[in-house]
Amino acid sequence: MVRVSHRDTVDDLKRKGRDLEKIVLARAVRLHLENKVLVYKNKTVIFD
Repeated sequence: MVRVSHRDTVDDLKRKGRDLEKIVLARAVRLHLENKVLVYKNKTVIFD
């Protein structure tokens, strides 16, 4: 989880977003490689 504060600057928010994107992408790739992602009738099901 990433905390966002009203004190964060635009650059802080950009950095936090990039860091979070890296984590989410790595998790998605791992789940895909482990065959835990299924697409069914335009829906994505993830088994974690």
